[in-house]
Amino acid sequence: MDNILNITNGDCAVAVMRKANIPGVFLPWRDVLHDGPVPGHVSLEALSRVRAEFISSRGWGELGDIDKEFIERDNSLKSFEKYEKVILWFEHDLYDQLQILQILDWFYKHNNHKNNLSIICADKYLGQLPTDEMRGMLSYEEPVTDRHLSLSHMAWSAYCASSPQQWNELLRTDTCVLPFLKAAVLRQLEEFPSKFNGLSRTAQQLLEIISEGEIGAWKAFALNQGAEDRVFLGDSSFWAILQSMLNSKAVLLDASKGGISQAINAETAKGCILSITPTGEDVLSGKRNWLDITPPDYWLGGVHMQADNIWCWNSELCKIEKCN
Repeated sequence: MDNILNITNGDCAVAVMRKANIPGVFLPWRDVLHDGPVPGHVSLEALSRVRAEFISSRGWGELGDIDKEFIERDNSLKSFEKYEKVILWFEHDLYDQLQILQILDWFYKHNNHKNNLSIICADKYLGQLPTDEMRGMLSYEEPVTDRHLSLSHMAWSAYCASSPQQWNELLRTDTCVLPFLKAAVLRQLEEFPSKFNGLSRTAQQLLEIISEGEIGAWKAFALNQGAEDRVFLGDSSFWAILQSMLNSKAVLLDASKGGISQAINAETAKGCILSITPTGEDVLSGKRNWLDITPPDYWLGGVHMQADNIWCWNSELCKIEKCN
């Protein structure tokens, strides 16, 4: 049956869905929207180009190949009207929730004929499901309503905005129609530098893990995953965070024992042994602030964090605040 378009997070989920004989055509979204620039007020095609350039800049593929994948993905989405039904299959974590927002925001703007659109979203990791459980996921299917679309449009616009304040406001907004969204918003806000020491939650967790003693990079990655209620961070994004802590003006971590003299990736991480430096201990304790050591120049959604535009997460007040 090729009259159903199944949109899901990535290739692992597609592989299981195919083994489970889920009917229809499959469209994996394949974008780490929590990592890198996601500017607002641009078309799907323009944003895909921005994302392709970012992903290529990280060394995760050749720009031409990534561009082609995004173009094919976007064209598949734009051809949705040729299907009798479109089903979104997604998970409860930040990675997936952002993809839901982007896709439903697009349908908010383009689904004028109100095609048969539904969503399946539960607290299960699709790519890890046995085939019988994947087939059982169809019991979670529900129609996408105007409430889904309106909330997604509002939330996506907030995520892509140059200020994180409206995104923060979602913590005080009724988001029950997307039951996992509020936790995802909070988790993304925790990736802003902490007001306490300038570390994101991921960086804080990593320093805490390594402060217990020398540890291999892959083991640190696994323990960091274990510290998450809803795992969302892939290893490639994790290596980039780790690299920034090794490359700061006063390094927070030391990898010399593992003989690392090049960029950390899935292969070089196998021999990488990490330990915390005195500077890392000072930052972890709050004696020093990482923002003072390494002024930021990176993106969180639509927010370009840089020296004159620093936002911090105040965990005590559960609030984002301007830090400069």
